[in-house]
Amino acid sequence: MDAFSSKDMALKAQKKILSSMATRSSVQMFIDDTTSEILDELYIVSKGYSGNKSEAQKVIKDLIKIAVKIGVLFRNNRFSTEELGVAQDFKKKLHQGAMTAISFYEVDFTFDKAVMSELLSSCRDLLLKLVNTHLTPKSHGRINHVFNHYSDPQLLTQLYDPNGNFRPNLTKICKGLNKLVEDGTI
Repeated sequence: MDAFSSKDMALKAQKKILSSMATRSSVQMFIDDTTSEILDELYIVSKGYSGNKSEAQKVIKDLIKIAVKIGVLFRNNRFSTEELGVAQDFKKKLHQGAMTAISFYEVDFTFDKAVMSELLSSCRDLLLKLVNTHLTPKSHGRINHVFNHYSDPQLLTQLYDPNGNFRPNLTKICKGLNKLVEDGTI
């Protein structure tokens, strides 16, 4: 297995943003163990799908950077009341997406790539609306990169193939998503 770790990537992103606080414990402030495990599985899926290790790392790195930046903005009360409403809408849509992903995994022959792709695209649009005035166009590009990658219907089809190579990864992803839903994280 590669020496890639989402925890290490999250730590690098936090060092850049929070240089005085960048310790292993600060990683936990933004990305917990369950999320880190999901990110590791998403990396494996991305690498397997694209056949490109550096592209897979870039997607996960972009995802972590965005999560950390939004966490920093939220913890520093940078969002207006209206933006907090958008954040709630995003959280609801993310929750819906997680529940749909789990359902598609648990109930055979229910997967619909158009539904999953649309949910991810809706999440992307809400997230872009949330951070519109707070993050740079480069960060907006990172959001588009991540969501466009994971909403790719071909990637989703391979991920949800009951006999496909990514089935063990999907099992771990859905187990992690289920834990995050039960914990109320998403």
